Amino acid sequence: MPSHPAIALSAMILVLLGGCATSMSGPMASADLLARSGSTVSGTVSFSEAGGRLKVEATVAGLTPGEHGFHIHEFGDCSAADATSAKGHFNPGAKAHGHHAGDERHGGDMPNLIANAQGEAKFSAELRGLTLNGATGVVGRSVVIHADPDDYKSQPAGNSGKRIACGVIALR
Repeated sequence: MPSHPAIALSAMILVLLGGCATSMSGPMASADLLARSGSTVSGTVSFSEAGGRLKVEATVAGLTPGEHGFHIHEFGDCSAADATSAKGHFNPGAKAHGHHAGDERHGGDMPNLIANAQGEAKFSAELRGLTLNGATGVVGRSVVIHADPDDYKSQPAGNSGKRIACGVIALR
């Protein structure tokens, strides 16, 4: 009889460990943001695949309060002082710039970041049509934050202003 509580406890531990393994499985990527264009922006953006979508999560500081354009750019090169080395938005479908929820949009079009009064932003979104690797993959590209909000219609980049942060997306 004394072994029954031990068996129950062992079973509970296995269930808990199995749940942890499931939530931590699969490849992940991230980008450490570098300040650009004279800004003081810093932060981290992480990427993972879940349910056929690319999950993007970010924690950012040093922004001006309000909305900021937030995009995945074609090249994983943040070396230019103004991040122009990242080139244009990642656009594997060769479409016009548009709203992140629409069908006519760049693959790299994402919702605007919204910074609070302290200049901090937390972001979480699931994007369709992107993966970590392959033809629609973001690994090896960059993520860029802009000074102004994306209006989701102006071509080619939503009139979102100068690039104030950039980070290269790499597997972790």
